[in-house]
Amino acid sequence: MPRLLTLLLLTAFLTAGCSFKERICGSGEHPVKAVGNTTGRACVPDGTGPPAGYAPYPSGKVPKYIDDEWDRYWRDKIVDEQGNITSG
Repeated sequence: MPRLLTLLLLTAFLTAGCSFKERICGSGEHPVKAVGNTTGRACVPDGTGPPAGYAPYPSGKVPKYIDDEWDRYWRDKIVDEQGNITSG
């Protein structure tokens, strides 16, 4: 009986339309955008600024999950060292 219940619960979970979102950065990290191109990004420890060649994302416009609203938004944007959009 426990196997049947487990199977039923697993089936219900998988057919309920649930999806797993993949985070851009791990726990204790936040993303920064590469300067001068559309594709670059890195993850840095929380509480630290971006390394040379990267800019912070503006508050409220930080991508958290792959293919979320802000991840899609930043795909065609190029920023300068201050995080200002220069193209896209």
